[in-house]
Amino acid sequence: MEITVQSENELAQAARTFVQAMDQATVFAFYGKMGAGKTTFIKALCEELGVSDVVNSPTFSIVNEYRSDTTGELVYHFDFYRIEKLDEVYDMGYEDYFYSGALCFIEWPELVEELLPGDAVKVTVTEAEDGSRCIAF
Repeated sequence: MEITVQSENELAQAARTFVQAMDQATVFAFYGKMGAGKTTFIKALCEELGVSDVVNSPTFSIVNEYRSDTTGELVYHFDFYRIEKLDEVYDMGYEDYFYSGALCFIEWPELVEELLPGDAVKVTVTEAEDGSRCIAF
């Protein structure tokens, strides 16, 4: 499936469409260049899922935990950009997150690809020349 987002005004609808298509998947690996809009889209997803906390990139903390105010569901947001060795990911207990059944949104998954569950959904975010974004999964 592909979702095109022409402007920030369309983010909420794009997130709604994505959430409706998630089915039973829980781990989503977001691929894209720096500045492609991965974090911005994950923020919109969290809002659509009922998270009222401020959602920001966990660049330095590696993982942020949120809870939906509407469903009580946990949402984990990872940013592995600063990971230097896989040992760091082992030490943080990635299995407890990835296999918890909670939603996991992962930025920079290519740095930990060998640790991703086999059923992780690959999501690619690309920016077009006109500034629009394509979200393919």
